Amino acid sequence: MRGKSLNILLFALTVFSTYLIGGFWYSLSLITILLAHEMGHFFMSRRHGVQASLPYFLPVPIPPFGTFGAIIKMKGRMSSRRALFDIGVAGPLMGLFITLPVIIIGLLLSEPVLLAQTRDNLFHLGDSLLFVLVEKAVLGDLPDGYDLVLHPIAYAGWVGLFVTALNLLPVGQLDGGHIAYALFGRKSKIVFGLTIMLWMGISVFFYVGWTLMIVLVILFGFRHPPPLDDITPLDLRRKILGGVIFSLFILSFTPVPFTQAPGGIKDILHLVLGG
Repeated sequence: MRGKSLNILLFALTVFSTYLIGGFWYSLSLITILLAHEMGHFFMSRRHGVQASLPYFLPVPIPPFGTFGAIIKMKGRMSSRRALFDIGVAGPLMGLFITLPVIIIGLLLSEPVLLAQTRDNLFHLGDSLLFVLVEKAVLGDLPDGYDLVLHPIAYAGWVGLFVTALNLLPVGQLDGGHIAYALFGRKSKIVFGLTIMLWMGISVFFYVGWTLMIVLVILFGFRHPPPLDDITPLDLRRKILGGVIFSLFILSFTPVPFTQAPGGIKDILHLVLGG
């Protein structure tokens, strides 16, 4: 129990920090999504005999999310590309399994309002293709002159989808990097390089806010260590699943997350609570 005290403390602080940003329902929904994602990695690591810690949540009591997500620590090298793939893909799949119902429930609770009633200094969320498709399936087309004020649960779903897409970027030590290496082996460095180039292009021409994260990925997580068995390729079933996962990444990625920089906590609360 003593060794898990840091995990428990960080978890409690993240519950508190996300509660500050969006209230009870936002905190509960987002924590559930993040926990599902990390426990997917945890249980698959155990299945492949890889030592893994319980999740370390990362509280950040400021807008727009209240957290930097969560991570688990794994010891030792992966035994094979199959193990690398299974562990990498388990987190995003479990996260999406929870995120999609959260988005649907949140959209049903969200409120369409006249654009004239919204405040100009509020930031607006960008949309991924997947979020737009789910929104249209659940709500249909909004009347002209209306916008949607997201319920806290819907905002948690948006954040969950945003975080999942970031993790699926096929580069370095991210989940998508693990999956790309498992699929392409040492040739994955070509995928990593192309991803960084495209990401930098988006940062330069569309959303400069990506710059810091690109720099951090290049500095700390660009290279990927090979597994012990770096020769045996993946079976057809895993290759197909890898294609599906990267298709979900394209659908989930939001090139321009915010169309106006977020202001203070009051603005965030106004957005997610509709107040």
